[in-house]
Amino acid sequence: MTTWFITGISRGLGLALAQAALAEGDTVIGTVRAGAPDLDPGAGTLHVLSLDLVDPGAIDATVERAFALAGTIDVIVNNAGYGLLGALETATDAEVAHLFAVDVFGPFRVIRAALPRLRAQGTGHIVNITSIAGRAPGVGTSLYSAAKAALEGLSAALAQEVAPLGITVTAVAPGAFRTDFLSTHSIRRSPAEDTAYASSVGRSSAAFEAAAGKQLGDPDRAARAIIAAIRADRPPLHLLLGSDALRRAREKLDAVIGEIGRWEEVTRGTDFPAAES
Repeated sequence: MTTWFITGISRGLGLALAQAALAEGDTVIGTVRAGAPDLDPGAGTLHVLSLDLVDPGAIDATVERAFALAGTIDVIVNNAGYGLLGALETATDAEVAHLFAVDVFGPFRVIRAALPRLRAQGTGHIVNITSIAGRAPGVGTSLYSAAKAALEGLSAALAQEVAPLGITVTAVAPGAFRTDFLSTHSIRRSPAEDTAYASSVGRSSAAFEAAAGKQLGDPDRAARAIIAAIRADRPPLHLLLGSDALRRAREKLDAVIGEIGRWEEVTRGTDFPAAES
């Protein structure tokens, strides 16, 4: 059986993943900010710990407590996080600082606290839940995309650092899933919107509101996909979830490849001439 440490199991993908793991008889140590998650342990074992990711000391203590409970933890899942939508110009320093504290520094501190124990085990899998916004940003998501892109970059480099130690890393980039992500529980919007952005950010905000409850993605299927990836012989470093994420990723890659080609001569022209090197 697998032992999981999952941040943010009170709702959304974290809740679905915890329930799917428990249904398979696994042990789940999950964190919540407050309250008790609506989970049926079934054949599995559930431990719920309180954690606010903006408290560095609490992160260290909670990770230590999790390992004390389980002895060995097989999978660390950095799932807890939220989105900040709106025009970059209207965001406040406090809004951005809090977003990065939760979505970037929180996962970083969880990983840092867990790594000595994973190294001692000689095995482990770190899963960072990012977003397609971190790979193919859209209008009105500049700061959320920046936070998730940071987690994507962290994951890709970390994977190379820890591979020789027997530790695997996977960055999971979901598209739009039918959770409460677009509710006030998981999304914050900069309160002041400038009419100058009505045709871009304004339209995007309206589209987000219209999409709530109609997203294509099924969180239960996403949870099973993550479990399958974890248990694969060759787990992916980058895992997309959802047909919309797949479309956006391919469109972004095609655009990047095309632009690289158009500017290749300029790019190559910045090297010292061969005779001078």
